[in-house]
Amino acid sequence: MLQEESDLSLIIAQIVQKLKGSNLYAQLERQAWASLQRPEIKLESLKEDIKEFFKISGWEKKLQNAVYSELSVFPLPSHPAAPPEHLKEPLVYMRKAQGSWEKRILKSLNSMCTELSIPLARKRPVGEQKELLNKWNEMGTDEPDLSLFRPVYAPKDFLEVLINLRNPNYENGDSLSFRTHLGLIQVPLKVKDIPELKEFFVELGLTTGQLGIDDSTQVPPELFENEHVRIGQKVLTEQDSAAAQQYIRQGSPTALRAELWALILNISSHPEDILYYEQLKTNVIQHDLLVDSLIYKDVKLTASNDDYYFVFEDYLYQVLLCFSRDTSVLSHFAYNSASPPKSYIRGKLGLEEYAVFYPPNGVIPFHGFSMYVAPLCFLYHEPSKLYQIFREMYVRFFFRLHSISSHPSGIVSLCLLFETLLQTYLPQLFYHLREIGAQPLRISFKWMVRAFSGYLATDQLLLLWDRILGYNSLEILAVLAAAVFAFRAVNLMEVTSLAAAEAVLADLSTLKVMPLLQIFLFATVT
Repeated sequence: MLQEESDLSLIIAQIVQKLKGSNLYAQLERQAWASLQRPEIKLESLKEDIKEFFKISGWEKKLQNAVYSELSVFPLPSHPAAPPEHLKEPLVYMRKAQGSWEKRILKSLNSMCTELSIPLARKRPVGEQKELLNKWNEMGTDEPDLSLFRPVYAPKDFLEVLINLRNPNYENGDSLSFRTHLGLIQVPLKVKDIPELKEFFVELGLTTGQLGIDDSTQVPPELFENEHVRIGQKVLTEQDSAAAQQYIRQGSPTALRAELWALILNISSHPEDILYYEQLKTNVIQHDLLVDSLIYKDVKLTASNDDYYFVFEDYLYQVLLCFSRDTSVLSHFAYNSASPPKSYIRGKLGLEEYAVFYPPNGVIPFHGFSMYVAPLCFLYHEPSKLYQIFREMYVRFFFRLHSISSHPSGIVSLCLLFETLLQTYLPQLFYHLREIGAQPLRISFKWMVRAFSGYLATDQLLLLWDRILGYNSLEILAVLAAAVFAFRAVNLMEVTSLAAAEAVLADLSTLKVMPLLQIFLFATVT
């Protein structure tokens, strides 16, 4: 009990400290001073009167949302004496693996820099700045020669690293146990089984109404959808983040999704947010970074070739180029197992006082990175709002899909959860695919790393991302990946090679997410 209280007081102290530096704190302070002029505020009951004023004027709700938002990304409580790296990742071998992976990425970036004789960063000449500013809204029309640039890494390179991950303290012995060596992921992490997943995703049950199923034409929409929309409008009127997160577990009506996601992520359009975005844009126009070419290349290779997303090419450049300059993203490294890469000012190699983070946000884009932004373009058409939503989605969720950690929503746990679900509930299929050299994870890994963006139809993807936000967890990605294999199991049992298995699973654009998840979790005999 005492331990719980001390954990709670520690969390409160840290959240208070964090909010003290925020814009909200300054606004609350201004409101408190202004309220002193009001007749209902009495000196003898000052504290209670100001609290009451905050409640009536809606500022208390804004503060609650800010605290709730902080709690959503707050690391699990650890021992007060634990060093900061334990907040990043408690397991030493995971930290080491992440460190060596980062060195590989940096080496790849530096060798490309040397080969092409291109600096990591340079100030643009005035003429180039004007040209970029003039075509800011139509960067997609630009066709720079990117043939010499290559993505720093692709998901399949990252998968090889995860496959070779081992816990040095965990000895299997010489006798290969049947269970542990079936899958590719060989680290002992605790993942949920189906009964635990049923409990965790209880709102997805067969008896609960779902958008993505009960709004289909076979069911009269007034039975569920109209009522669900009415409740959604009430949640938005109340402006309560926690209520919005609970509500969205049953899916979000298309018309309300943009506002609900912004409420859950605690994003509101203040003039200073637009100004901040404009400052990032100015940084892009003034300085040219090597990662800009990687972003261009990635968008050209992925989103520009996608039937759903090619129209958003200009938005993607704007958001991703600004993202690479945003130093506020660095704060998420406090709870991310990764560390931002460092570079040195020319001629000062090895001198720490001349070290700078590169790129400024600490995130080196990889092949497919732009697909994290593309689906959001359907919801937000104002660049600064789109940018804020993407940044918050990244620092809450997406960073976990390309860093090595033991977190339940980290990519290692997702891979293990996927393999465990298949081994446990579809053992014949798993064994068959393994025997023909078509390990299931080699096929599903790219889906999970991209959070299924670019693989599902957009309406289905947004229904899936509703649930990621609703449960504040990425575990649903592994469940859906296993559900896809279960759905195509009959065809997969017929294949005799990896290429044939990939062909069976090549097109997911016709799949309906919610029926698959419900059948796998709640209609499978366990």
